[in-house]
Amino acid sequence: MTMRGILVHVDEHQALPSVLTCALLVARRFDSQIDGLHARPGAPRIIPVAPEGAFIPASEIVEDLERADRDLDRQLRERYDAFMREHGVPAVGSVLPGAEVAAAWRDETVTGYEALGSLGRAYDLIAVARPLHGAAVPSMSALEAALFESGRPILIAPPVPPDKLGDVVVIAWNGSTETARTIAVAMPFLAAAETVVVLSVEDGMVPGPSGSEIAQGLVRNGIAARTQQVRAGERAVGAAILEQCAALGADLLLKGAYTHSRLRQMIFGGATSHILGAAELPVIMAH
Repeated sequence: MTMRGILVHVDEHQALPSVLTCALLVARRFDSQIDGLHARPGAPRIIPVAPEGAFIPASEIVEDLERADRDLDRQLRERYDAFMREHGVPAVGSVLPGAEVAAAWRDETVTGYEALGSLGRAYDLIAVARPLHGAAVPSMSALEAALFESGRPILIAPPVPPDKLGDVVVIAWNGSTETARTIAVAMPFLAAAETVVVLSVEDGMVPGPSGSEIAQGLVRNGIAARTQQVRAGERAVGAAILEQCAALGADLLLKGAYTHSRLRQMIFGGATSHILGAAELPVIMAH
């Protein structure tokens, strides 16, 4: 099992260099092909009415919107191609024998973030950006479409590009099915890591195996994992996880997504919501 195919959601936002950097760091670790895709939100075409009842033809509005979409597609592809050239990544059609990493662009016009989920089923990993406070993009809708519709793990890039990814991996173990599934799909990262820590926050556990049992299972698979247990205390569980990652020098966090429902987390908060709002290191999630 490896991560040979990576789908990257390419969109117009300040974290795009980080998304591309994270995808490239993974590709260099696993000799992967990186495919870029611009999926646009599937917003309805609303026809505005000008002041004093003047009529604006629907065809003109739609044509203007479609032209803007095409222009953005072209600009994003140019940025994607420029990044890959700068980092010496050959295009798929020009890969030479022995080339370790390659890149391509998916040319189809895709409207609706749900395409990230449906197209992502053909890949091993989907790279997206972490939503940023006060910004429409990166979009939580895009992230959740990839998370819930693909059946694949997602790699969530922090706002600032990391220098490394996957040397020191922390598993945020809470006893849940979702985290167990995340561990299973992220085994290539665990097998390649220098250090693996199974972190349990006492205040954030649900019924399930202990962190020690999870570490023992990893050891049976040849992964030298160790455990650490902390209390959240006055902190939110998500904050405790991120603070411990910083203390351990982690460059990748594995986290099961939404052990509790999204609605509950929207109302009351939760570890997943906190991490999606504050993580400064790459995160792999699955549900």
